[in-house]
Amino acid sequence: MMTIYDYTVKDANGQDKNLADYEGDLLLIVNTATKCGLASQLEGLEDLHQKYQREGFKVLGFPSNSFMQEPKDGKGAAEACALKFGTSFPMFDKVSVNGPKTIPLFSYLKKASGNGLVKWNYTKFLVDRQGNFIKRYAPTTEPADIEADIQDNL
Repeated sequence: MMTIYDYTVKDANGQDKNLADYEGDLLLIVNTATKCGLASQLEGLEDLHQKYQREGFKVLGFPSNSFMQEPKDGKGAAEACALKFGTSFPMFDKVSVNGPKTIPLFSYLKKASGNGLVKWNYTKFLVDRQGNFIKRYAPTTEPADIEADIQDNL
């Protein structure tokens, strides 16, 4: 059975990053966009990352222009998120989350969640310490509302 550890993605500098490097961590994978009205969620995501990273929790941010709200490349988006919202969690290269150019990781997450298309920026996917999908959260779900699920899976 496939897990997210079977996938390699590009980091914000365009270098390959094998997701098996996160084996043993509880992950929240999010498609981000700096020009989206929901971008303030980056602060809440950073709060969760800071609060639980010592217990093996990480937020992984994937900038995406699938909804025409991320004009920057991956490195530029990562820098903007850090500067404006204080993010320190790992950010990756800009990706497509829908359509023919969807990266395999998001194809897997969409299939595993059974919910089809990513409807908007800041769709969140919780992945357990073995790399298996647990739960999908709507773009409007505030990071603080995911905290109980994080605690339950640490």
